[in-house]
Amino acid sequence: MPIERIAPMLTVDDVDAAARQHGAVLGMELVMDLGWVAFLADDAGHQLGLMTADASAPVNPDVSVFVDDVDAAHRAAVQAGAEIVHPLSDEEWGVRRFFYRDSSGRVVNVGTHR
Repeated sequence: MPIERIAPMLTVDDVDAAARQHGAVLGMELVMDLGWVAFLADDAGHQLGLMTADASAPVNPDVSVFVDDVDAAHRAAVQAGAEIVHPLSDEEWGVRRFFYRDSSGRVVNVGTHR
């Protein structure tokens, strides 16, 4: 399953302040802002996610991985015995996603845009 993008996710106290600071330091532009989560990107497509608290999941992810087939990724995660910490869901902001916890305790958000 092809990966479309990978973005580290930083948990922050203030999305706006963090976006301004990281944008100024890294030269990235704000490309999405939902208030509780925002993404910065550069011209080459590199991205950085900033989040206070996830709007629908019980934990914040450490990284977001967007794939072309999230249902196949979910099946693979279940077959691999990964702990699913947020079920496969269609979110109101146009993303279908799930979270799994890896063997080190890191939470991975796997999704696709609908």
